Amino acid sequence: MIWYRHRIGCGLRGGAMASVLALLAAGCNKHEESVAAPVPAMKPAPSTPIDTKRAELGGERWDPEWDKIVQLALPPEMLSHRVPHDVRRFCPRFYEMAEADKRAFWAYLFQALAGAEAGLKPTTRVRHTEPEVAVTDKVTGRQVRSEGLLQLTYEDQTRYGCEFDWDRDRTLKADDPAKTILQPKNNLECGVKILEKQIIDQRKPLLSGSGYWSTLRPGTVSYRVFAKQMTNVPGACGVRGGRRVASR
Repeated sequence: MIWYRHRIGCGLRGGAMASVLALLAAGCNKHEESVAAPVPAMKPAPSTPIDTKRAELGGERWDPEWDKIVQLALPPEMLSHRVPHDVRRFCPRFYEMAEADKRAFWAYLFQALAGAEAGLKPTTRVRHTEPEVAVTDKVTGRQVRSEGLLQLTYEDQTRYGCEFDWDRDRTLKADDPAKTILQPKNNLECGVKILEKQIIDQRKPLLSGSGYWSTLRPGTVSYRVFAKQMTNVPGACGVRGGRRVASR
């Protein structure tokens, strides 16, 4: 481009040269717009039982915009046959469904996960007392707290490449919605990265005793809460008659 502009400059002056450069710039912008990635087909996810209850009684609810955040964050591998087979416990027809239906299923699963982990409240913060989790966060230098819709930590910023900024957040109040870790977009996109690491990179089952969330570890109290939320999955999954998901 430098060579081309130099050649133009040799034969054009003033306004003529400016007009040519403007046309070149416009051409570049049109090219950039033409190669923009298309938005994938998406469908809204149904409401989980906790979200439906909140609609009746009031309280924090799942924002439909969060469905889109999850669906747009999904890598191709989570829409493929690389997804572990135990996904069929919740969605028997997962492998046969269209991509839009698969995206809706994952959006529903993360809604259920957020319901079990944080009661759908984005500013939820929990300090655990169990010895195995009551440790020091290597990013903050403080005792680990689980935060946001999916109850994540600042260490996930370095472990999974999540968009959390402790240097910025440390100046804000603990439950300030402006904190990067509490913003639904950052929290949910991080959750997708964590689950991708588990089921695609590490090839673990969706439900694993060594998974990130105790909510996805069968046999735990929190898993039973999660399983109750997984009873209204998208119709394309092929679950009939409100079949209950195994809670053990």
